Amino acid sequence: MPQFKYKARNPEGRVLEGTIEAETEDQGRAVLRGRKLAIMEIGQAKGRGFFSRGPRVKSKDIVLFSRQLATMVSSGLALPQAIGIIAEQSDSKAFRGVLLQVRDDVTSGNSFPEALAKHPTAFNQLYVNMVKSGDIGGNLDIILDRLSGFLEKAEVLRNKVKAAMMYPIVITAVMLGVVVFLLIAVVPTFKDVFSSMGAQLPGPTLAVIFMSEFIQKQFMVLIGGSIAAGVAFNMFVKTEAGARSWDAFLLKLPVVGSLLRRIAVSRFARTLSTLLGSGVPILDGLEIVAKTAGNKIIEEAIFTARGKIREGEEIAAPLKATGVFPPMVIQMISAGQETGKLDAMLAKIADFYDQEVDTAVEGMLKLIEPLLIVVLAIVVGSFVLAMYMPMFAMSQVAGG
Repeated sequence: MPQFKYKARNPEGRVLEGTIEAETEDQGRAVLRGRKLAIMEIGQAKGRGFFSRGPRVKSKDIVLFSRQLATMVSSGLALPQAIGIIAEQSDSKAFRGVLLQVRDDVTSGNSFPEALAKHPTAFNQLYVNMVKSGDIGGNLDIILDRLSGFLEKAEVLRNKVKAAMMYPIVITAVMLGVVVFLLIAVVPTFKDVFSSMGAQLPGPTLAVIFMSEFIQKQFMVLIGGSIAAGVAFNMFVKTEAGARSWDAFLLKLPVVGSLLRRIAVSRFARTLSTLLGSGVPILDGLEIVAKTAGNKIIEEAIFTARGKIREGEEIAAPLKATGVFPPMVIQMISAGQETGKLDAMLAKIADFYDQEVDTAVEGMLKLIEPLLIVVLAIVVGSFVLAMYMPMFAMSQVAGG
């Protein structure tokens, strides 16, 4: 059964945090209200460690499922039958199993959103809430079509960011590989030559030889230490304080921070636009958007704004007060609210920031590519120069 993490206030005013088991989030809310708790936050609990609860499902499978189901539902096909047909055609064994369970739950009397909510690793809170609004409003096919469009754009944005990050990672890995190869395979050969000559070695050469000997003697220790450091860092960023510290650090980075902020604004605008256009109330929409922000600092900012909006304020002023969103975004949101077309205005903001992300990614690649090549040349060149310095000195002596 899914677990939900919550933060609530008891009748004495004390804030409580914990997890409860429930079939759906609504059921979890009902349980907490039965305990006379005022709910502040509630959401799907994430899996601990390196592995999530349930099978991994690719986003492209969700997009295809949404497209196909929208077509079948609009054609009048019964929901369980449509889900079963899509499951049989799915190439993913894991997703096929999920869909068959969803079909069986719907056939046994559960609502479609309740059946989806049992599989949080495949269908997140945003998906379930939008399907719920379509199920209640009788326009499930339209909502599913809108969802698939939203997911496709989100996947495109995600792939752009991955592509931008992959190049520097590959170059850095190549640079480290070359350095390790030089230290383990090349430097020892030069060391033997220098020892046979009995030459006085310069400082840079001695430093390189020392690094070579250290890596050869402590190679397994360094590998083990690197793995342990990676595991420790992974565990740290999975904690509340660790995730907040890491996300705050990323936002402050010169180039990466600006890119991440643009991505966050685009995701916020696109997600909220899709939710509002599907009939989800703004407070529920902001709660879902906050939990899917992907950055703790921005998540906290949205939750803070949501609290002020719940108290009666307009949406633009609380968002401005967080200091996270650019002035242009605040002005467009204010204009959208005044004209009653907030969802359309948010969609325009998302389109604009998608283009901004494209520009930022291209600019970052143009900046990083020559920089990494220069760094690689300097590092490798320094090693080569350090090993050839004794030879230069000996040739000068011989020439004299």
